[in-house]
Amino acid sequence: MENTWIYRGTEPIKIKKYLQSLGMGHRLFNDLKNGEGEFLVDHRKVRPTTQILPNQPLTIKAQPELADDTVESSNEPLNVVYEDDNWLVVDKPAGVTSIPGPTVQNDTVLNRVKGYLIANNSADLRPHLITRLDRFTGGLLLIAKHHIASSMISQQVQQHQMLKEYTALVEGQVMDEHGEINKPIGRKDGQAARVIDENGQRALTEYWVEERGAKWTRVRVRLHTGRTHQIRVHFAAIGHSLIGDHLYGGDTSKYDHQLLHASKISFNDPFTLKQMTFTSELPAAFFELV
Repeated sequence: MENTWIYRGTEPIKIKKYLQSLGMGHRLFNDLKNGEGEFLVDHRKVRPTTQILPNQPLTIKAQPELADDTVESSNEPLNVVYEDDNWLVVDKPAGVTSIPGPTVQNDTVLNRVKGYLIANNSADLRPHLITRLDRFTGGLLLIAKHHIASSMISQQVQQHQMLKEYTALVEGQVMDEHGEINKPIGRKDGQAARVIDENGQRALTEYWVEERGAKWTRVRVRLHTGRTHQIRVHFAAIGHSLIGDHLYGGDTSKYDHQLLHASKISFNDPFTLKQMTFTSELPAAFFELV
């Protein structure tokens, strides 16, 4: 695997500083420096302490990542929205788990991506899920196809610079056209459910009303933090549980899972330096209620 950038600065810069400006972490740089990769400037192998001049190309070559034998591959369908040498964006159906766990081992998104990469003769066979979704939340997931991509996007994830928007159907009529729910979220001992807890982690959810029915509201939701069940906990806390959400008091008379869909994701690609934005259509369940 290799990636190339053209340095567009006006002053010489060391390779490490330049790569850090693109998002590369200290740990990955050291791994590359210590034998797991090569640095090339103008297509010539150089030491990692080398300075790059304006308009010079910098190339990183790295060994491919071998498959993780503890993760089974699956040939079940994978809805690929976008793919290049570094990224996969997939549209996950509700009901499919993101990663293997105690209850599901061999047919998660991770298993399906591994099967997809094997079928397409990919050199890198250890995908990295950058975003995850609850089992019964469908929509867009971003996956790094190798560890360099995973490392270089991590800063955007940690600093909440990646835009993630969801569509939810909630109970009742949300009166404010636009609002924020700023309530800390904590764990509930021995239970899967999270709770509003003044001693919990900071959690901020922003929303816009898109449509109202007699007994429901469709909202567009943007996460400014990434807490477990954040949208579900926050809307339950303001008296508008998600329809179908049995864990947080939603009406389950028609749906057995929360009507929540990851409808948009946007990030800055550290390889092309372009903003990448993807959207997903709402599943049929959202229109049946309407």
